[in-house]
Amino acid sequence: MKRLQWPRWIPVDPYILLLLGTVGAAALLPARGTAADVASGASTAAIALLFFLYGTRLSTREALTGLKHWRLHVTVLACTFVIFPLLGLAARGLVPVLLTHNLYTGLLFLTLVPSTIQSSIAFTSIARGNVPAAICAGSFSSLVGIVVTPLLAAALLGNSGGGFSADSLVKIVLQLLVPFLAGQVLRRWIGSFITRHKKVLGLVDRGSILLVVYTAFSEGMVRGIWHQVSPLRLGGLLLVEAVVLAVMLTLTWYGGRALGFGREDRIAIQFAGSKKSLASGLPMASVLFGTQASLAVLPLMLFHQMQLMVCAVIAKRRSRDPQPRPAASGPAAAPRTGIGTGTRSG
Repeated sequence: MKRLQWPRWIPVDPYILLLLGTVGAAALLPARGTAADVASGASTAAIALLFFLYGTRLSTREALTGLKHWRLHVTVLACTFVIFPLLGLAARGLVPVLLTHNLYTGLLFLTLVPSTIQSSIAFTSIARGNVPAAICAGSFSSLVGIVVTPLLAAALLGNSGGGFSADSLVKIVLQLLVPFLAGQVLRRWIGSFITRHKKVLGLVDRGSILLVVYTAFSEGMVRGIWHQVSPLRLGGLLLVEAVVLAVMLTLTWYGGRALGFGREDRIAIQFAGSKKSLASGLPMASVLFGTQASLAVLPLMLFHQMQLMVCAVIAKRRSRDPQPRPAASGPAAAPRTGIGTGTRSG
């Protein structure tokens, strides 16, 4: 029997529809009382499991090999953890004209989140870019983000993040960093099992995130915080996010050229340096923001769908670009083998 596939003419990621459905379920049937306690405990366990699986999947050897193309990775990290946060700080001037304080807090948190892995690789492949570099750049960003994102949140958000405190950093260590390191340690024994059951464990990943979303939005419904958001404010948020995405896409593409990178490297920089990870951001927000997590993750959920739709169009357009001849010398003329090359895939 032929496997059913999501129609390509529908521009919405099916997982986003599941997330929206989960938000709707939380709005109609929020967890209360004992059910809320059970959901909260299950969410905590799901977050730990999620980062344990992240740890088992990241190959330390591949990461070390990827350091050979360090200029590209430093560029992506600078875009993710320096330029993005600066744009977030600049958006502070839009409060209260376009954004409420809570929505701005969520927007600022969005700019602190690591880059994606899967979608960066997929779009880089479609656009005929440097796929190995995109793999390493996304992996480095996720690894660095486990430590850097909470530290940036502590420095830039302070107590405005809805209960962010030193206790949140302890929770980050216990719920995110410790499981991740445990996954790295156990990888040599269970790595092959993880690889064989990649599809099933991928469903576990997504199911865990849905549970985190349900718990956060349920708590928001019970506390009545959604009455603070109007359609006009949501429109303002979308406008600001569209501007941020446009700035990052432009900066990563033309900035890469100014730094001397070749076309294939610039594609990897653009797709890895302009994105934010929903998979990493949602669990972190749940730990960092507590009862305010539902409003904190709203900007990230909207930005995630926006970046997928826009980057899909850009990737298809890049795939039709004529292939340039390999340069004989210069920064873009890396060897054609291994990590950090212009190897074409997809």
